[in-house]
Amino acid sequence: MPQSLNNPIGVERRQEMPRVGLFVTCLVDLFRPSVGLAAARLIEEAGCRVEVPMAQACCGQPAFASGDMADARAAAEAAIAAFEDFDHVVAPSSACAGILSNHYPALFRGDPAWEMRAKTFAGKVHELTGFLVDILGMNAVAAERDTTATYHDACSGFGEPAIKDQPRTLLASVKGLTLIEMHDADACCGFGGAICAKYPDLAKAKAGQKVQAIAASGAEMLIAGDLGCLMKIAGKLKREGSAVEVRHVAEVLAGMNDDPPIGGRRAGHMREAPTESAA
Repeated sequence: MPQSLNNPIGVERRQEMPRVGLFVTCLVDLFRPSVGLAAARLIEEAGCRVEVPMAQACCGQPAFASGDMADARAAAEAAIAAFEDFDHVVAPSSACAGILSNHYPALFRGDPAWEMRAKTFAGKVHELTGFLVDILGMNAVAAERDTTATYHDACSGFGEPAIKDQPRTLLASVKGLTLIEMHDADACCGFGGAICAKYPDLAKAKAGQKVQAIAASGAEMLIAGDLGCLMKIAGKLKREGSAVEVRHVAEVLAGMNDDPPIGGRRAGHMREAPTESAA
């Protein structure tokens, strides 16, 4: 049986296990905590010890993308201080992982001490599926889900954490799941962080194209690794009356399908996907 955070094990065995700091991300924390729980379960079942530092906050991506380097650096300092003692830092988001691993060192140029800390920290950061496959050598999970699914590749997964094959490798092992590739799986969904707010017409058009590709695939479920993309697409699907189920890859791989899909409604709970103007 896999060990969990609530299942004590021997001290010697715990000392041997890689110590992983889970960078939950703002969107997961606020909108979809089940993604963080699923990520922790997957990492634990792969033989690691998972901890979630309470001091963590935003990765700084919104500030960085807006050119606010002072606030981006402040976010980076906080993240580094909270996570630098871990063996690995894992995020269930290629967008956040990309900022943490690729852009933090540049924020400290001219400050040798902090730049060195940032580079050391950046070398420990991984996107969830990349960590499981590339670092831990994992190629299968025990999950089951009898459905057809298509996978959306977030823009942030290319050129930063380089995530494409890893989620597909793991999804191929989910019993009963048939993965169907959609046309232009790596085309932007229209979320793009602050872009969807700055250029709403463009964002709506891109979301419409993505929804058309999903429908053409015939898949019953949409899976992706970034919650921002998933919320954007789920909102568009819902407004068009689509029955396509939307889930984060961590939830599917961990077999955590009890929660309503993204954009769905839990009894007594009103949180849903954003409206078109916000998404």
